[in-house]
Amino acid sequence: MTLRVNRRRGDVDGYLARLAAVGLGASRLAGNDAALVLDRPAPVGSLPGFADGDVSVQDANAQRAAPLLLAAGLPAGARVLDACAAPGGKTAHLLELADLDVTALDADPARLERVADTLGRLDLRAQLVAADAGDPAAWWDGRPYDAILLDAPCTASGIVRRHPDVRWLRRPGDVAALAATQARLLDALWPLLRPAGRLLYCTCSVFKDEGERQIDAFLQRHSDARQSAAPASPGHLLPLADNGSDGPLHAPGAQADGFYYALIDKT
Repeated sequence: MTLRVNRRRGDVDGYLARLAAVGLGASRLAGNDAALVLDRPAPVGSLPGFADGDVSVQDANAQRAAPLLLAAGLPAGARVLDACAAPGGKTAHLLELADLDVTALDADPARLERVADTLGRLDLRAQLVAADAGDPAAWWDGRPYDAILLDAPCTASGIVRRHPDVRWLRRPGDVAALAATQARLLDALWPLLRPAGRLLYCTCSVFKDEGERQIDAFLQRHSDARQSAAPASPGHLLPLADNGSDGPLHAPGAQADGFYYALIDKT
């Protein structure tokens, strides 16, 4: 069970001490100054300050999204679109790290309510829009975004560690169908990004059709798109138990979901 400390309210060292005071052990995760992993899972109601927004539950690899998108720095008030935003973990992380004008978009109004709940608990603000990210004509105001996060619908093949039922809920044609949806969203959102802006594409999938091959095809279709060199895109992150100290997590027993990340610069 991995936590993200709200850097607007505290730091990892302080929160580790608060956990210890209530008898909960935890360890830092290397390379992430906001993350820690509990020695044993615990109900969120037992986490100090959870109701007040001091901490959130979020997978370690999911926590990579916001820092990656913000790595080059954005001015205060920069316009950021979080497409397919529900349940709001990445939206909240962006707002914890920077003062941004964020639009959180999701096609499902019921799931968008979860984003509102998450932001409310953390005392953060974003514009919430219920609409299809692939149909900008229905919701976009015509003002370009400085950065876009597209956490695209996918097979969720990277989360079978936590949700083993996923493998039984998928059909043979799902990968191709979802890859087509991902391509449609990428092509629809790309014109909304200003020149010199950045788009971060991610999926919680280990399949290359939803990751590496998807982005290779996108780059072929768009001559003004370049994969970022600084920071380099993590690419496919596999949830392998034997990664050990060579992997991104340096806490006893720590594992993370499978993910794919590609950071794309617009020339």
